[in-house]
Amino acid sequence: MIIPSIDLLDGKVVRLYKGNYNNKKLYNSCPFELVKKYEKAGVKCLHLVDLSGAKNFLNRQISLISQIVSSTNMNIQVGGGVRTIKDVDNLFLAGVKKVVIGSMAVTNKIELKNIFQYYSSNMLVLAIDIIIDKKNKSKNVLINGWKSSTSLTLECLIDFYSDFGLKYVLCTDISRDGTLIGPNIDLYKEISNKFKLVNFQASGGVSSLKDIICLKYSGVKNIIIGKALLENKFTILEAINVSKKNNTLFRC
Repeated sequence: MIIPSIDLLDGKVVRLYKGNYNNKKLYNSCPFELVKKYEKAGVKCLHLVDLSGAKNFLNRQISLISQIVSSTNMNIQVGGGVRTIKDVDNLFLAGVKKVVIGSMAVTNKIELKNIFQYYSSNMLVLAIDIIIDKKNKSKNVLINGWKSSTSLTLECLIDFYSDFGLKYVLCTDISRDGTLIGPNIDLYKEISNKFKLVNFQASGGVSSLKDIICLKYSGVKNIIIGKALLENKFTILEAINVSKKNNTLFRC
């Protein structure tokens, strides 16, 4: 499934380059107009990123998110600045269908374990943002809006939370995010093959319809697309249509 992404910083639509807040591009698009555009095209699920909340959890844009959710019938999943079970509660009260949790998976495992036990795993997405070590190929996890490195790997986190019913993982190779240089197809093939019970959402680098086709056959269940749509590399209808076609003869 194609999931458009809208990144929100201080109420405005932006895109960061490799997660760098000092290297951002502001778009003139109104978030509500984008939501209507995607819904009209037949989009079933939308991904919202609260960049203000990710940078400073005290600045989470709950009011704006609630207004966006109320304006559409699409299922909304939201990430950014989720640090406590209260944050999760507030997002569900705002009407979102899935909460995307990242840093807390590293900084507060006990709290997140309790959240998995309290809420259905169908309502939670574990966001794992990684940078791949060029020497040993380890998939190292970054947190706090990609500002802090950790000693944990993607595989370690998935193994840990699988014991609590983990079903959905949004995996981003941050070296690709916001770059339009293409997604890390080999990464998604590897993790989809290794963790067959996990529904992966691919994020980062999509720039062409060919990228969508290659991701479709990598094993991921959902493809999150942000900048390519804002930059008019292709339309949302083209993305949806190519994802539905049988392109098995296409060479990736």
